[in-house]
Amino acid sequence: MTETFDPRALAAGLHSLRQSGRQEATSTFALPADLDQAMEAQDLLAAADRISSNAWKVTVSPQGQAVTAPLHPYAEGVSGADIPWYPGLKFETEIAVRLGSDLPVRAGVPYSRAEVVEAISAVYLGAELLASAIRESGSISFLLFVADRLGNSGYVLGPEVEKSVVDTAAGTPLKVTHAGRTIYDGPAQHPKGDVLTWLVDYANDGLRPETSLKTGALITTGTLRGAIELTEPGEIDIEFGRAHLSFSVSKG
Repeated sequence: MTETFDPRALAAGLHSLRQSGRQEATSTFALPADLDQAMEAQDLLAAADRISSNAWKVTVSPQGQAVTAPLHPYAEGVSGADIPWYPGLKFETEIAVRLGSDLPVRAGVPYSRAEVVEAISAVYLGAELLASAIRESGSISFLLFVADRLGNSGYVLGPEVEKSVVDTAAGTPLKVTHAGRTIYDGPAQHPKGDVLTWLVDYANDGLRPETSLKTGALITTGTLRGAIELTEPGEIDIEFGRAHLSFSVSKG
């Protein structure tokens, strides 16, 4: 698209599509020119969605730039959560961490993985739901996908697990059932091998907001088995090692 980029118009359009459970092709949107524009639109979308939780997802762009987006709707609890289902909704099992101390933006020596681990006060099993308003998600314009909250459509925070899971998640037995059918049964595996890779990358991003990565923030760290489409509403049951999480996705 060649028209002047308007972050408010983009945010309003994405919000409307999300509210109605619809998608549009990338070609129908005016695209952000850079990450600043994408994040401005994302912030406006978050405001329209009235997001107040201090819970975030972190990943990296195809160019290796660490990016975040708020998680919404966000629910805490071992069981009983209910997240809206839409056609095309996808699901990921993930590990989330809560910060017990700040990781302020700093110049010079980058944060080591050990420093990031030291800042973590608790580790959890969690589940992310994904449903982008963009038909191609981020495959054509990752910046547009950033504006669309990186496709997040919900998050359920499950039980606390041992902090050592940030070191041992890879290879841990993972079984997921949906509506009574097994949709995955095998070892957990993060795309980067280490579940903290993207969080460490983001901690070392000198351009991130000064308000980011503060004490109490909850950050989910990426999928343990890729995104799985949920073709119908129903109960989801996750077994990760000895940890267990159950919740429902249902039609609104």
